[in-house]
Amino acid sequence: MTEQGDRWTAEQVLALAPDDASRKAGGRLGGAGPWSQTGGSASGSVWGWCKGSGSTPYRTVVDLTGPAYKCSCPSRKFPCKHALGLLLLWAAEGLGEPTESPDWASQWLAERAAKAARPAAEAAKPVDEEAARRRAERRAARVGAGVTELEQRLADLLRGGLAGQEQTGYAGWEETAARMVDAQAPGLAARVRELGTIPSCGPGWPARMLEEAALLHLLDRAWLGVSALPEPLAATVRSRVGIPGASGEGEAVRDHWLVLSQYDSVSADGRLTTRRIWLRGLGSGRPALVLDFGPPGRPPGLALPVGLVLEAEARFRPGSAGLRADLGERFAAATPCARAPAGVSTEAALEAYGAALREDPWLDSWPVVLGPVVPVPGELGWQLADAEGASALPVALTGARSRSGLWQLAALSGGGPVTVFGECGHRGFTPLTAWQPETAEPVTLV
Repeated sequence: MTEQGDRWTAEQVLALAPDDASRKAGGRLGGAGPWSQTGGSASGSVWGWCKGSGSTPYRTVVDLTGPAYKCSCPSRKFPCKHALGLLLLWAAEGLGEPTESPDWASQWLAERAAKAARPAAEAAKPVDEEAARRRAERRAARVGAGVTELEQRLADLLRGGLAGQEQTGYAGWEETAARMVDAQAPGLAARVRELGTIPSCGPGWPARMLEEAALLHLLDRAWLGVSALPEPLAATVRSRVGIPGASGEGEAVRDHWLVLSQYDSVSADGRLTTRRIWLRGLGSGRPALVLDFGPPGRPPGLALPVGLVLEAEARFRPGSAGLRADLGERFAAATPCARAPAGVSTEAALEAYGAALREDPWLDSWPVVLGPVVPVPGELGWQLADAEGASALPVALTGARSRSGLWQLAALSGGGPVTVFGECGHRGFTPLTAWQPETAEPVTLV
């Protein structure tokens, strides 16, 4: 706890901030001035009192194994500025020798431990298998009716042609998506909404719309014949349609997980923020995608700064090419990784994506660490070229921020080789994180 190598960097702490205002306010509380009664435990928690505008200081505690936060201030942001300030103080100076937590902090930490143990106890309860089977059959029937209706909608689209879709507008697709929600197929609803937005996406939209319609048709046909599919592919189809596996299903893997990337995306209607966190098991080498969601006006609750390593159990959900995972019990506080992850060539990246498509034909991309590669600007677009080879991958841009990230990557490289993590898909490679060649510190590019 007192060693510099065990503490996080200021950048990793500030990556937890829910917004820019919290980041600035937390930075102002990152010194020893407003703090008293600070300390930290060997099990991975820090605490302290922060002087505020009132006579009573705010009591703040952070569980580093989460991370999770508790503060007596009235803020509804997680973490609040006091939790960020405490973590910045710990990152910069440490909080002395490990000691026992005070009663007010111990009580919250004990409640968290009891809450974490609750799902395992609930999973051990007996399940009414007959009732579960009947519910599954009723839902399958509703999904089947929705799929049949969707197939008719796609047939009407092709019969009428794509040319009129720009004038038709989005309303018809939103109505179809609502019908898929009624059919308890949220995965189909999301794909229908995405299909409806394509005519407004600029030049080349007819080809993209035809491609997406074909993938949606493939998913419909797969659902109608799901009983005859091999179980791994059937699980993928159920996952893509939007039917989650039963609680406790899937393989549990305990490992030291390196956080490769974390970024947010907002749904087309602005109602939902999705946080995508990419992990890699340092022992197993296995990639994992952890998703968290935030309601309107609030960011997702889970935040894992890039470059940290956490020892935890990840339970992989059936389907989705074995990527989607839920984090379970964590066994120690997260610590920074001292080196960049090992990378592969661009050819190996394409081979990995191709192999994943055999398991999940609807997979948009596959997580890959490339390296060593050199970013190469060009009139027809950027490329990432193997430093020791003749192959390269085109870079897929997803917005203005991605463009600024590319110039940041070029500055980091300085014309030399770097290690880059990103998503390799049919549109190219989207860089998300790079590591500084000299210090191996991660730099977020999105």
